[in-house]
Amino acid sequence: MNTETLEDAVMHLPSQQRAELARKLLMSLDTQDEGEIADAWHAEALNRAAEIDGGEVDTLSEEEVRAAARALLR
Repeated sequence: MNTETLEDAVMHLPSQQRAELARKLLMSLDTQDEGEIADAWHAEALNRAAEIDGGEVDTLSEEEVRAAARALLR
């Protein structure tokens, strides 16, 4: 089975099955252990907090985030 045929077959699966397959495929690409992943997310959180504290990025209120999410779901 070639990639195009496989993709076509997968796209006809129910969304829940596609989501589970996507999760499994992404996990198969992950070569880091959980500790490395946690460390990377911690470093990213510290970086983002520093950007916010330093005024380098704009933040959004909860209301703005909810309104943007609702607009995307329409």
